[in-house]
Amino acid sequence: MANQEHDIDAEGSLHEAGSPRHHSEEAALKERKSSTPDSTDQPGKKSEPPMSLAHECVFIATICAAQFTTQVGLTQALGILGRIGASFDVTNPGVLSWFIAGYSLTVGTFILVAGRIGDLFGHKRMYVFGMLWFAAWSMVAGLSAYSNYHLFIFARVLQGLGPAAMIPNALALLGVTYPPGLRKNMAFALFGACAPGGGVFGFVFGGLFELAWWPWTFWSFAIALFLLAGFSALVIPTHSRSPDQNKPLRERLRMLDIPGAVTGVLALVLFNFAWNQGPAYGWDKPYIGVCLVLGVIFAAVFFLIESRWAKTPLVPFKVFTGDISFVVGCIACGWASFGIWVYYTTQFVEVLRGASPLLLAAYICPVTISGAAASVATGFLLHHVRPAWVMTFSLTCFMVGTILCATTPVGQVYWAQLFVAMLIIPFGMDTSFPAATVIFSNAVAREHQGMGAALVATVVNYSISLGLGFAGTIEVNVNNGGRTPADVLHGYRSAWYFGIGLSGLGILLSLIFVAKGYWQDSRGKRNAGEAR
Repeated sequence: MANQEHDIDAEGSLHEAGSPRHHSEEAALKERKSSTPDSTDQPGKKSEPPMSLAHECVFIATICAAQFTTQVGLTQALGILGRIGASFDVTNPGVLSWFIAGYSLTVGTFILVAGRIGDLFGHKRMYVFGMLWFAAWSMVAGLSAYSNYHLFIFARVLQGLGPAAMIPNALALLGVTYPPGLRKNMAFALFGACAPGGGVFGFVFGGLFELAWWPWTFWSFAIALFLLAGFSALVIPTHSRSPDQNKPLRERLRMLDIPGAVTGVLALVLFNFAWNQGPAYGWDKPYIGVCLVLGVIFAAVFFLIESRWAKTPLVPFKVFTGDISFVVGCIACGWASFGIWVYYTTQFVEVLRGASPLLLAAYICPVTISGAAASVATGFLLHHVRPAWVMTFSLTCFMVGTILCATTPVGQVYWAQLFVAMLIIPFGMDTSFPAATVIFSNAVAREHQGMGAALVATVVNYSISLGLGFAGTIEVNVNNGGRTPADVLHGYRSAWYFGIGLSGLGILLSLIFVAKGYWQDSRGKRNAGEAR
């Protein structure tokens, strides 16, 4: 904030940074923040955002549409995966997984870059642009029915750039609107609560439109996104304007950290491409190994650029305190496990149990209620319980839900295990995501809200895609070519077991996180006693 050319006072008027008034207000603001955790970024303001209650409700609903539509984009293809593949004469499981992984790949890869662009050119602007882009490539995904599966995968990959622009800037809009406190926790919790509902919505309407023709799933979604984009432009208030927008264009372009963005994106894309391409076409292909090695090299170069040379790094590694590093590890393990769970559970229900897309949607419907309850409860829990305990609970839910599906007999009644898993898994999703976003939002400065929010969303979405790549490699190497239903089931269960292992690793990390917190508290009390 000190580098800004202007600052905004409580009444919204501009005054020069560096002026006596600016320094006096800055000092007063620091004093308030040290005395109360719920103080705001603007002197004299309470914890409520500067808008009416009705406007605030519509604003939150509009922001939550980013989470809702992102999940729709994931599951609208997942529920009718077999139908889409059949229309293109595709049966290879590795190729079919690209219909899902390609979307998650770009969502996870470009979120950080989109978050930085939002910081510099406006979160609202990037949010609306992302929704329009999402709509355009959803339309192309439907039109690919007239071409081939290569165009469909290409459209799905580019479709993911829309959520990549929307998610970090939606979270940043919440971050700059609400100061730390219960209201902010609840806003993030409501954002997370939309994930299960969006997922179920994608399954239901994918199944419905598939009864006519599957491209209508994407065309109807595109029309809805175009309408939402126009509504968002009207509803999102101007007070959410990014402070860095006041800087000269040349300085903002310098702050984009283009070398870091290029090397970071290449590292993520190449590494993920290799792990998702290997199961589809075989690890013996030389180009897959080359992509994997290049991905690692670009990752090393990205680390050097960000830690040593970049003046405004895309990922300031100084933000990575021990606590945040643990959170990143927990989120990565949990959501990779979730990606494996949701993909192989839908395949299990449709391929081995013979369920239709609409019946699959009915199976998954309970996650909507369970997920909403989990998110709202998390908003209160974060005010009273250590985030480390919330993470431990989240990872435990991921593990238990995956175990239930991995041990389900094919012919078993739905209510015995699958139904219970549908109730448990959302507690993993909707306790981990709000907890992580609140921790990051509170840890970074106001002008870097886009970066903090983007980092969480990057880890979530990239972990889903990468987890599918790992699990797909395991599946195709143990299922004996999927010649019999027993072979197919063995491949699915092996992938699930890997997901169980990932969630177990996450539980271990979260327990270390818990122990570390108690040890720090004990040391602080001991030092305070010695000081007396």
